[in-house]
Amino acid sequence: MSSASKIGFIGAGNMAEAIIKGLAGNDKAKPDISAYDPNEERLHLLEQNYGVRAAASNSDLVKSCDIIFLAVKPQIFGKVLKEINTEFSAAKLLLSIMAGISTARIEEQLSEPPRLIRAMPNTPALVGQGATALCAGSAAQKGDMDTAGSLFSAIGPVFEVSEAQMDAVTGLSGSGPAYVFSFIEALADGGVLNGLPRETALELAIQTVIGAATLVKNTGEHPAMLRDKVCSPGGTTIAGVKALEANSFRNAIMEAVTSATRRSRELGNN
Repeated sequence: MSSASKIGFIGAGNMAEAIIKGLAGNDKAKPDISAYDPNEERLHLLEQNYGVRAAASNSDLVKSCDIIFLAVKPQIFGKVLKEINTEFSAAKLLLSIMAGISTARIEEQLSEPPRLIRAMPNTPALVGQGATALCAGSAAQKGDMDTAGSLFSAIGPVFEVSEAQMDAVTGLSGSGPAYVFSFIEALADGGVLNGLPRETALELAIQTVIGAATLVKNTGEHPAMLRDKVCSPGGTTIAGVKALEANSFRNAIMEAVTSATRRSRELGNN
């Protein structure tokens, strides 16, 4: 990616803001960023916080930018692509972060297949701890994946997957933070139920999840091995794990991923 590349965002929601925040915080190169969204308040916030320029329309934004992030709801992408169709060309790179919408569906909406990379980031991107999966469209050129990877690495690690795997990525890491938030809340509630003050219970739950995730990442050991190390014979932890198993904890998480994956596929077929 050239340091002179002009970057545009169609849509100014939370995920767009997370990516913009990551890019704006890159000390190596301050990118030229524009955005368009019908919500003028959102545009004003991005301008105030990150120096983003507000475009007059989607078509004006595409006209003036080299790299365009498509950050709108899947339900309206067809309408948006009609607006920008005449302004799009092979000189521009399109990065879609829409859940469920395949590269083929995007390509068929434009007069000629765009240079397109599909991405699935997640909300921890807001604190620079996102996980993003990428796959390429049929007309992507050599180097487009590297460009996309460079941009998304500003908000966390990047993973290249096949398009067939993108719905599963959506179900796991795209929706996964919500499962973790639910677990943190439940863990804290368990502490409150057993006598801990609410604030203390929540802080302990948060740090426990951070610490456990860091331990898995830093040691490289399988989570089951790390779990076994803290399950002393006849001890407290194995009693707790037994309760999780009795209440189908692992099955519930796997079903959550499966349900979210299924919904991602449904969005792609609507």
